[in-house]
Amino acid sequence: MSGSNTTDVRDAVVLLHGVALNRWFMHRIACRLEAAGYRTVNISYPSRTVPIERIASEWLPERLSRRGIAAAPRVHFVAHSMGSLLVRHFLEHARPANLGRTVFIAPPSRGAELADEGRPQWLFRSVIGMNLHALGPSEDGFWRTLPPRVDYPLGIIAGTGHGNPFGRKLPDPNDGTVTLESTRLEGTTDSIELPWAHTTLLFHQRTADQALHFLHHGRFDRSDATPDPGRSIY
Repeated sequence: MSGSNTTDVRDAVVLLHGVALNRWFMHRIACRLEAAGYRTVNISYPSRTVPIERIASEWLPERLSRRGIAAAPRVHFVAHSMGSLLVRHFLEHARPANLGRTVFIAPPSRGAELADEGRPQWLFRSVIGMNLHALGPSEDGFWRTLPPRVDYPLGIIAGTGHGNPFGRKLPDPNDGTVTLESTRLEGTTDSIELPWAHTTLLFHQRTADQALHFLHHGRFDRSDATPDPGRSIY
């Protein structure tokens, strides 16, 4: 997939994964977007080892500048989970003039309850890393530093599949990590629910298709509301 070619005349899409993951988790969506004619900028970031505030204010703007997103006709964003918080910060403090549309997948818009309530905490911290509590709904949650309302075209894809055994006590509906209520964000243009869990949303073709549809049309496709035949909800 394309990287830093500033002479590319295609619209660009920046893809950002969630915490404790890497760019390969966004690979299926990136391939779908590339096939549709977009230049994708799919990058890994140090979600476990660098404070989220530093990633948002220093690391991400510098990397995106290197990739030449300002030279694209338009730049769109597709972000999963923690990546959505980084995009919200970036668009608040360094919004590009060529901003197009944005899609958030399973965003902890008002914090992920599991970050604060998951047990045992030592296990969650060992997997998630230093930003665990910054992703939660508590007073030190990073989402509290962000505007409560967006003023750009935003589509939210939320999951409702319970694939995480640690999320069994979360209020329904939820995706095993984030409740549906916590994904919501004022000013959202459109939202849709898909029957899969927090991370496995990224591996289903319908998620990629819905992201593409929103980038094209500014709304999600509701012409087929049934799950993929033979697919698990997890």
